[in-house]
Amino acid sequence: MKATPKNVDFLVIGSGLAGLTAAMELSKHGKVLVASKVEASECNSFYAQGGIACVIDPEDTIEAHMEDTLKTGYGLCNAEVVRQVVQGGFDRIHELEELGIEFDLRKRKGKENEYDLGQEGGHSHRRVLHAGDITGQSMMQVLLSRARTNKNITIRENLMAVDLVTTEWIKHPGQNRCIGAYFLDTKTEEIFPIQARCTVLATGGIGKVYPYTSNPDVATGDGVAMAWRAGLPIRNMEFVQFHPTCLYHPQAKSFLISEAVRGEGAELKDIRGKAFMKDYDARGSLATRDVTARAIDFVMKKHGDPYVYLDITHRSESFLRERFPNLYAACLRYGINMAKDPIPVVPACHYSCGGVVAEVNGTTDLPGFYACGEVASTGLHGANRLASNSLLEALVCGHETAVEISNVWKEFDAEVSIPGWKCGEAVSSDEAVVVEHNWNEVRTAMWDYVGIVRTDRRLARARSRIRNLRQEIKQYYGDYLVTSDLLELRNIADAAELIIRSAEQRKESRGLHYMADHPETADFLTDTIIHDKPGGPLT
Repeated sequence: MKATPKNVDFLVIGSGLAGLTAAMELSKHGKVLVASKVEASECNSFYAQGGIACVIDPEDTIEAHMEDTLKTGYGLCNAEVVRQVVQGGFDRIHELEELGIEFDLRKRKGKENEYDLGQEGGHSHRRVLHAGDITGQSMMQVLLSRARTNKNITIRENLMAVDLVTTEWIKHPGQNRCIGAYFLDTKTEEIFPIQARCTVLATGGIGKVYPYTSNPDVATGDGVAMAWRAGLPIRNMEFVQFHPTCLYHPQAKSFLISEAVRGEGAELKDIRGKAFMKDYDARGSLATRDVTARAIDFVMKKHGDPYVYLDITHRSESFLRERFPNLYAACLRYGINMAKDPIPVVPACHYSCGGVVAEVNGTTDLPGFYACGEVASTGLHGANRLASNSLLEALVCGHETAVEISNVWKEFDAEVSIPGWKCGEAVSSDEAVVVEHNWNEVRTAMWDYVGIVRTDRRLARARSRIRNLRQEIKQYYGDYLVTSDLLELRNIADAAELIIRSAEQRKESRGLHYMADHPETADFLTDTIIHDKPGGPLT
């Protein structure tokens, strides 16, 4: 393994689709370090099954895609941002194809092959490009392959960000700006700074804040927590999307049943076999994710059922094997034949529509610091994300972030020096059980009190418990040497605090935020913003 550079032109924290897209473009201008806390492919992007939404069909329009996005966002989307992202998709798709990705095509009699476009909940047209049912994996494999052979890109795995470093924190005179971050090498346990003219945050989501999630283990809210500690404003964290259909099986962990299955005609039924979605929305099983997840949650609680069924047994085995080859094979491994057996599913935390306040081009309130992908809140999603807009956002915003940085990066002074990490009086811990206990307590409190349906009383209970836990974690963090488990615990607790405080501000039900005490959608057409500074690096 080659040594990790400690001083680079561009630092990208996160190796998902947004981070790699930015890195590829930035490599045209200077040296890029992509830091991944585990294997570079282990990210939400890799597990995205359904596809990427883009206006390709001649019968589809930019305006129709915008309308679907705005409607799904319940009044909180920024229309200009929506237009920028939707319009930017076409060029990014063809750029990916030039790099080597192949989207599925279909044959039509008397015509050349054309894209096999899927339709998912909330979309009025078929506009979802896919590569089988492993679209994210296909994209990631192509980009990782290209990035690893790029002489200007270093991908460093097992490197976990501890905290961002700003000139204000090191008491350097002049305008406050980001100059890099501290990292923990999880193999050697060494902590050291990496300095950069510009830093891109692309760390993904917060799924592991909840015990039931479709996200991989790396999704511990690291980015949003670090940005908050550095003083960045955080927006709309109450809008946590719960994917309606995660596989319910004792041996399955975070296994998602793609929304594309509903797009091909699957129906949601209770365990007695009754289809129920028409009771909650005229679109039936093609309703948006927020409506669908709440309907499933209500049906499960009403009957005391541990799961519901997703039934696509009316489609032939040959069709299912061709359309969902990996999903079909995976279900078979768990003893479920999609062509014959309804699939047991439950809702699970899937996506955060809130995050660090950023523009489409990644700019934030902190000079030299940019955010893109799920960790950023650009105004695209509003109160609920339209299916398959996430990969679109990652591609477009990752690219636009790099373009913006390429125009300004030479303006940033490269001479400021980050001091080395100091351990102080910290010692090795012999109480790892405390970290594990607190980890479980944070996640249980969030599921019980800040889940799909919330109340004022539940939120108050959650706030009390999480704040007590954060005090314990802060003391533990100061007394003992830093480990990756401790860092992730600190980050999920911080992310939990942000979600709770945001939810308490919104005294209405809108999109993904449903308050049983306030079931109406009020005229609260404003964003929730948390902008304080709980503390930077502790050295």
